[in-house]
Amino acid sequence: MGFWAEPWSVRESAFARLRAELPISYYDEPFFPDTPIAMPESTGYYAVTKYRDIAEITRNPDIYCSGQGAVSILDLPPEMAEYFSGMISTDDPRHARLRRIVANAFSPKRVRAIEDSIEAIASEIVDGIAQGDGGDFVIDVAAPFPSQVICRMMGVPPSEEATVLRASNIILSMADDEYLPEGVHPVTAFLDAAAEMVGVMEDLAAHRRHHEVDDITSALLRADIDGDALSHQELASFFVLLMTAGNETTRTAISHGLYSLSQHPDQRDLWWSNFDQHHKTAVEEIIRFASPITWMRRTVTRDVVLSGVDLHRGDKVLMFYNSANRDEDVFEEPQRFAITRNPNPHFGFGAPGPHFCLGAHLARREISTLFRELSLKVPGITTTSEPDRLLSSFVNGIKHLDYQIERS
Repeated sequence: MGFWAEPWSVRESAFARLRAELPISYYDEPFFPDTPIAMPESTGYYAVTKYRDIAEITRNPDIYCSGQGAVSILDLPPEMAEYFSGMISTDDPRHARLRRIVANAFSPKRVRAIEDSIEAIASEIVDGIAQGDGGDFVIDVAAPFPSQVICRMMGVPPSEEATVLRASNIILSMADDEYLPEGVHPVTAFLDAAAEMVGVMEDLAAHRRHHEVDDITSALLRADIDGDALSHQELASFFVLLMTAGNETTRTAISHGLYSLSQHPDQRDLWWSNFDQHHKTAVEEIIRFASPITWMRRTVTRDVVLSGVDLHRGDKVLMFYNSANRDEDVFEEPQRFAITRNPNPHFGFGAPGPHFCLGAHLARREISTLFRELSLKVPGITTTSEPDRLLSSFVNGIKHLDYQIERS
């Protein structure tokens, strides 16, 4: 984890050098001693850092698949891969089937209800900080906001929201000590956290089977396309995926967004001066600049040559989205934060292909709504410290970020 503890400037320089000199490079996989469960034997991985190569990988899911081993660096036992990632660790035709069933649960009426909920939660949270002078932006705003949105969307009762947030932190912590119970091995903590989330889902499902409730959990339970429905395991897996990915990525983007606006006050002033004119491009730039998910893995299904590099069946390739989003061949002045950047074909939600983020629209709406509330109610909000970063190669997370509210 030494590299991932380096400052962002050091990491960005390293990726810039890789893009220029060695855009596809091989590394040994990380070592986790004393793992409490038997892990499959596996090898190292190829780091893919150029935009064009990542686009090529995602355009060819038959050659670079998601369903072999895992989408993590380490190969996982099949039951563990299913437990943690489900739909994102499958290939067509199963992936298309799962995506079709899940998408069918998001009717226009239900999407409108979700959007109304986003606005209400954003307003409530920003109202909560508006009378104060400052605090920890992640704790006060960025973490609870998407977590509450997802919980209300799924029908999780308020009494379980803290459990869901804590479990999500553990699953995506990549063994950051702040989120792990003392003396517990990271793998054990991950499994326990996922089991807690599944327990919440099972309680919800048991209640929904006997009581009509109009939420996404009920819709997923009832989802049926030509006699095809989610199995119990598929529902549990999707619930864990949504509660983690749907929470962490938006939280990370919002945290980076406020930090970037504070570091570039001219961009904040520009956006605040005409929020509606700039909100679409501003949200896309926040997502590009934050790159909430740093990488995603694929596994090679047959021998292939990628940009002159020979890859063989079974090889792992890690698509570094953060590097693609700084690729000088695609983005003019990629290290510059510019809310009017257009076009902005970033890979912040993954690259186009069958695994493009199902929740992209929801995340965009959350980010835009939250920053609108900030611009209206606390326009002088600004960060006052460097981010306390999550020690993770996978999530470009911020654990803590001090802020103050300047008043005119």
